[in-house]
Amino acid sequence: MRTEHPHVYAEPPWTERILLGSFTPASDHDWPGRRVATIYLLGCPWRCVYCHNPQLQKRGTAPMLSWARIAAKLEASRGKIDGVVFSGGEPTTDRTLPDAIAAVKALGFPVGLHTSGAYPERLEAILPLLDWVGFDLKSDYESYEQLTGTPGSAARATQSARLLVASGVPHEFRLTWHHELISEESALLAAHFAQHLGAQNFVLQLFREEGVDTPLPASAQPGPALLAQLRVLFPGFVLRGDNCGLAA
Repeated sequence: MRTEHPHVYAEPPWTERILLGSFTPASDHDWPGRRVATIYLLGCPWRCVYCHNPQLQKRGTAPMLSWARIAAKLEASRGKIDGVVFSGGEPTTDRTLPDAIAAVKALGFPVGLHTSGAYPERLEAILPLLDWVGFDLKSDYESYEQLTGTPGSAARATQSARLLVASGVPHEFRLTWHHELISEESALLAAHFAQHLGAQNFVLQLFREEGVDTPLPASAQPGPALLAQLRVLFPGFVLRGDNCGLAA
């Protein structure tokens, strides 16, 4: 008697499954001290009010680029850039990210990552492949869910932050500053958290309105007392006015 077997469908290769939202061939802002190409992946589970790439939040909602085209551009950029950064959205949303990182490493480029830590288990898996991480803190623990609009986001970010520092991968922690969204007390609590973990660098990134969907007034500057306290916690503290990871 013949046994019928269900059809088995082969999954398309990762180069066809990756959801690419945008590509910047050269940026001086996405990895401190380096000129890099930045690859933006679609998807993010959080809905931060000040997000400057809201068009990348949903999976499959932006014109998709081909991996082959990006790989060709990277090949042509040898000697002109110092690395490649994956950004988003939240790049760890895309399950093909480890394959994409390996492909970029095979081209001979160091690889950086911008992440909010939304998927700690995925971040942990790729940390050995990375050369640098820009970790986006959102606020202090108690205020996280209000800013991200997502239950459980504080716990996930905390777990990811611990994994990052423990890995030894070079990194910076950065917090986007808008006086109506984050109090000085919250900013200081977030910085104390990063310092307690043993973070290497801390950046207060000034809010910029480029790309933001939600109308927000111009932000007041952080007060001198806050800046002084951040410099005590982190001697290399940076107040940054440029947007990192701003998709074209």
